[in-house]
Amino acid sequence: DMNQPLGEAVGNALEVKEAIATLHGNGPADFREHCLTVSAHMLVLGEKAKDLTEAHSMAEESIKTGKAWDKFVQLVKAQKGDVSYIEHPAKLPSASIQEEIRAEKDGYLSMVSAQLVGEASVLLGAGREKKGDPIDLGVGITVHHKVGNAVKKDDSLFTVFANSLSCLEAAKIKLQNSTCISSEKCDELPLFYGVI
Repeated sequence: DMNQPLGEAVGNALEVKEAIATLHGNGPADFREHCLTVSAHMLVLGEKAKDLTEAHSMAEESIKTGKAWDKFVQLVKAQKGDVSYIEHPAKLPSASIQEEIRAEKDGYLSMVSAQLVGEASVLLGAGREKKGDPIDLGVGITVHHKVGNAVKKDDSLFTVFANSLSCLEAAKIKLQNSTCISSEKCDELPLFYGVI
């Protein structure tokens, strides 16, 4: 379901760090499960596993044993990438300004609009509004809660990473409009609806 961001990271360096964490057996639960499920389907299609259960176990095992990480390092090297950046993610670009967007009341998160979060990241410079626009690899957003989560007033909903105060302010307006907090408990969104 892409009605809310997958995982927690939105932005180039932040997403690379999230991928690195996931390949080391950590990372957000929804992102990790998405990766394992897609990998399982690929293993079945590639006739490396007889069914999705076996394939899911194989994918989990490749993370646990470090084989998945080793393959990622191999892919970076094959593309002439500098592996020191993935081995030491602190070397990746980072933003100079960091600010929290907090919940304005107690309740249940009933919406986290992936579109508005994406648009906020573009305003920060993490993506392009038009072809040729520069990309700032260090900016982005961390999403701290998902639809269905209980939140308290002043809980951090987002951490915004910016390199410009004007970009930060524009992104904050988008992010404040991207969520809805309801007094009624609502269901979590499914990760998958089905397979086509």
